[in-house]
Amino acid sequence: MFRAWTFTEMPYPYLPPEETYESLRVSFPSSVYDPEVGYQLYKTYLDLYCAADELGLDIMLNEHHATATCVVPAVPLTLAMLARDTRRARLLALGNPIANRNTPVRVAEEMAMIDVVSHGRLEVGFVRGVPYEISPGNVRPVEMKERFWEGVDLILKAWQTHDGPFSWEGQHYHHRQVNVWPRVYQDPHPPVWVATQSAGTARETADRDFTCGTILAGVDGTLDIFRAYRERAAQLGRPETPPERLGYVGLVFVGDSDEEGYAGANKLRWYLENNKISSQFMNVPGYIDAKVRGRILQNEATGKQLTTPIEHLIHAPLQDLLDGGYIFAGSPETVFQQLKRFYGAVGGFGHFIMMVQSGTMGFDLVHRSMELFATEVLPRFRETVYGTETPLEPAGTRS
Repeated sequence: MFRAWTFTEMPYPYLPPEETYESLRVSFPSSVYDPEVGYQLYKTYLDLYCAADELGLDIMLNEHHATATCVVPAVPLTLAMLARDTRRARLLALGNPIANRNTPVRVAEEMAMIDVVSHGRLEVGFVRGVPYEISPGNVRPVEMKERFWEGVDLILKAWQTHDGPFSWEGQHYHHRQVNVWPRVYQDPHPPVWVATQSAGTARETADRDFTCGTILAGVDGTLDIFRAYRERAAQLGRPETPPERLGYVGLVFVGDSDEEGYAGANKLRWYLENNKISSQFMNVPGYIDAKVRGRILQNEATGKQLTTPIEHLIHAPLQDLLDGGYIFAGSPETVFQQLKRFYGAVGGFGHFIMMVQSGTMGFDLVHRSMELFATEVLPRFRETVYGTETPLEPAGTRS
């Protein structure tokens, strides 16, 4: 099967000149936020997700904190609204930053309720979280990965235990009388994802047979991550990794012509261009990958500050972003060919998560792009790759 998911980070895009602030994360003052404008933006974003449901597309949501780039501080809230307002779409939380929360059981409860309200349409993604949310989350950066995986184990046990409470005495979490009500709708539990840009985490995700998703890794980075997952699964004696265990997030805009598509892609680049972050919020000892931290320190030694984790994408020519698999844009024919090439280059995958909106892009503009993808790109791609235009039943539903 091949599923296409729509996604927007729900930004607050009306920002002052960049030279007037040091960081869009952590220290950016909320006085910039106009609640009336925010109300209108939420309407647009939620309407787009409902439109995706009507078009036969699935829905992905995430959360971030203390930033204008994403005004979703709690993904369960948005999921709960859409669980009631949509009818067909799978709903993916990508994800729950459980290492930043002290109560994994609460996450298990929230997701169980949404799974029931949505009639078994929920997919649950877990993320370790980004380094610049460590200080506003008031959490320790060291041992975050250990806390993350222990939290996942606790949630899975909570979902699958139906004969009364149990106690959990782990290294990082201690819970008594764990007894999740309501129980999840899907049996044994909703499909589980882990989002990563690390081959090491991809291998750990394969250990648990979860779905592995990655964002804006491009052809080479995605190939490395998917290869790590596949190789680890093979070491464990599993058959060939099915495509539905792998997913990719890219920026997508489909126009009636290539010119329209490229113009929309340039609007989507707001997401790449507005991620200014103070280095002290990125360079977090005990958390950040050694290679990234080394690059930050090297830059600082030469007097250059690394102000965004996706610096290499900000000023790249559009054609390079299209060729590299970061953006998929153009006419339906062009986007089909781009997706087909990327699919082949990374060895295939079953989930294509499309960031369809960014910056000030309005409902009508984005809806047209979504409609063209849903009607002219997706059916043809499914037919070409899988020999069918009809998606299979998702794993994890109740029989």
